[in-house]
Order: sequence, then C-alpha cells, then structure tokens
Amino acid sequence: MEPRLTGIDRREALAYLGWRGGPVPEELDVALTRCQTLLMETVRPRAVWRLLDIRPDGALGDTGFVPAGESIRAHLAGCDQVILMGATLGAESERLLRRAQVEDMARAVVLDACAGAAIENVCDNLCADLAAALAPRHLTGRFSPGYGDMPLCQQEMLCQVLDVGRRIGVSLSPGGLMIPQKSVTALIGVADTPRTKGPGGCPSCDRRDSCTIRKEGGSCGGR
Repeated sequence: MEPRLTGIDRREALAYLGWRGGPVPEELDVALTRCQTLLMETVRPRAVWRLLDIRPDGALGDTGFVPAGESIRAHLAGCDQVILMGATLGAESERLLRRAQVEDMARAVVLDACAGAAIENVCDNLCADLAAALAPRHLTGRFSPGYGDMPLCQQEMLCQVLDVGRRIGVSLSPGGLMIPQKSVTALIGVADTPRTKGPGGCPSCDRRDSCTIRKEGGSCGGR
C-alpha cells in the first residue's frame, strides 16, 4: 500500500494561515500556487501501518502499548481492532522548509501551511486505502497522541511500535515532536459497525490557536 500525495487543498492551507474568508490577495495567491507546485514536484511521502487486536485490558496486541486517557478510550469504544499508522512528507519537505526560513520567512510561512495540507492529503488517502482493504469492516477517524487527554508522551511508544525511524525515517525531538515536522502518527479504530468519526484536523480544532504542537510546526493528525 503506497502512500499518495494527490493534491494540496488550498482552502485547508489558507485555514492554517488563519484566513477567515474573503478575497485572497494576488501576492498570497501566487505564493500558494508556487508552494503547492514545489511540494507536489519534490516530496516523496512515506507511510507505515499495523493492524492489532485490542485486548480486554486495553493493550494493543502483544506490544505492551496501552493508549491512555478517556478521549482515546471513547474514540475506540466498540472497536475490537486498531490500526496504528505513521506518515511523513519525508526529508525533502524538511529541507524545503529550512531553506525557505533562511531565504524568505513570508514564503516559509506559506510553504509550511501548504505542507500541512499536503500531509493531511497523504493521511486521508492512506485511510481511504485502508478502509477499502478492510471492507466491509468500518474505520473511525484518526486520533493522535496530544489530542484530547491522550498524553503527547505516548508518541514515543507509538513510534517504537511502528519502528518509524527505520521504516519511514522519522525521529522524535526531546519534547516528543516528530522530525521531519510534517509527519503524523495516529490510531484508527476498526469495528463491525460504523463508528462516529473523530476530530477534524487543525483547521476545525477549537484548540488550534493555543496548541503547542502547531506552535512547533507539527500536527497531531486528528481527522
């Protein structure tokens, strides 16, 4: 199952920029188009996933990983399996962002927003592919460490279970944020009946303005 970047939603990128509607200035419109094109031509997304049973004690398979918090327990209610997934835009995106931050901070901000929309597209495509592969079973939305009351520190265990360093080239900072920045890990519940979809990503999150993950350039990946 190959990760796919099929497009970059301009409205989503604008939402990351804090745009609240109305005409988009020509200068910003041009910058968005250039950044979209650059990312589509340059990045090579990578992804990994595992399907695990949810044990009665809440542990996932034989990994020893027990997701913590009432939010994730509610999210997985009624599910007997869970998908652990990780996805990244890869080192190419990190190099583009760092270069832009040195050369032109205004362009770097737009590029960062477009990259945020790009990793969401990769994750959405992966979830669609997983849903098709596991049909007729049903999937929840994505839920990541740092969302709700699930501790961000559980990112480390999730990354270990997925072996993201070796398999997709993602590492963790001392604060638990992923490098490359435009990377996401998440849990997705699997059940026999349709489940309520989970959180809707940064643009629709009521914590987006105070979120420490976003301030560091990352995303919890909730969708």
